Amino acid sequence: MNSICGIDFGTSNSTIGVVQQGRPVLLPVEHGRVSMPSALFFNFDEHRTSFGGEAIDDYIDGEFGRLMRSLKSILGTSLMNQTTQLGQRRVTYPEIIADFIAELKKRAEVQTDETFTQVVAGRPVHFVDGDKVADDSAQEVLAEVYHAVGFKDVEFQFEPVAAAINYEQQLNQEELAMIVDIGGGTSDFTIIRLSPQRRLKTDRYADILATTGVHIGGNDFDRRFNLFKAMPELGMHSYVRETSRLKMPTSPYFELATWHLIHKQYERANIHYIEQLKLCAEQPALIERLLKVLKHQEGHRLIAHVEACKIHLSEHPEAELDLEFIEHDLRLLCQRHEFEQATEKELVSIEKTIQQTLLQAQIRPEQIESIFLTGGTTGLPSVRHMVKKIFPHGNVVEGDRFGSVGAGLTLDAMRRFS
Repeated sequence: MNSICGIDFGTSNSTIGVVQQGRPVLLPVEHGRVSMPSALFFNFDEHRTSFGGEAIDDYIDGEFGRLMRSLKSILGTSLMNQTTQLGQRRVTYPEIIADFIAELKKRAEVQTDETFTQVVAGRPVHFVDGDKVADDSAQEVLAEVYHAVGFKDVEFQFEPVAAAINYEQQLNQEELAMIVDIGGGTSDFTIIRLSPQRRLKTDRYADILATTGVHIGGNDFDRRFNLFKAMPELGMHSYVRETSRLKMPTSPYFELATWHLIHKQYERANIHYIEQLKLCAEQPALIERLLKVLKHQEGHRLIAHVEACKIHLSEHPEAELDLEFIEHDLRLLCQRHEFEQATEKELVSIEKTIQQTLLQAQIRPEQIESIFLTGGTTGLPSVRHMVKKIFPHGNVVEGDRFGSVGAGLTLDAMRRFS
């Protein structure tokens, strides 16, 4: 019986890989696709839970309930120890993560008629930047989740190392490679020696020259652009009269632009607070737009539209941000240079982390022979330009943005458990 699998539980998307005929295979877990959005929708009327794209569709269709996304982002934060209200019950966030991973496991078991009890699970280099105690706690909680859904043997592998293991399968000579893995929640980097001979080893510790990461990913780019372009249309930066021309508080907008914090803004006390601010606002019509988003719980839809705009700007110089669900004819023309201007701080932080990786490895950029790109955010032109600027002579290799890590985790599982 084959009990081995590799799971890439991602901030935005997730995959599960298994061994078939001695080879790692990512299973199609949703409508023929091997990746599934890391999302759950709790339908309060029908008392059921939907997952992945179906969860997002249920939310967009206006079903009564609650959408949960970017749950990986809570690992290492205080939310790990908190509960949240789902209809008539209160549950912990790790329990919600367990629901999602259990569904991923179930879909794989139904397809293969196997029971998976051994897993190599992906993890970012840092769940939390600069806090080892919180980072260790995050992995412990995630290990408990995997055990709770039926895995007996749980091992972890850094996601960029898993991507390197996957990339190594296509090599016919030795290379010194930089793995650039920028997903929805984190940016992770590994400098590693790869070769056809080295890939036969089960212990790759000696081949890894440096592994670093920073808690910045595609969701941070989305949030920054949301705050830059959309939130001013809901009153951000506007003034409140009778208070020495103080601006509207920024925290409601920041939380409304952050996947795992949106629900806090839907609370009745918060909506009442915004209604009071509207009474003395210089532009009450903008605050009314904000209230409409909160009362109709449209924050997730807003982020999804911003993300769609970002994706379009990756291929085109301009895009339209459709906000008609808030107000008729509310559409914003967005330019790629605006997006790059708004997200410059995030890009600089990622570039600094790459430089730290080189410094840690004591390697000069020109010594890197190949740069392997994986993770959805590596599709951004600004990210690609930054990588080429650091490694002008390196060979940039395109990986499967959503599947490289999962395939590498499954290869690692084969080596560890076979």
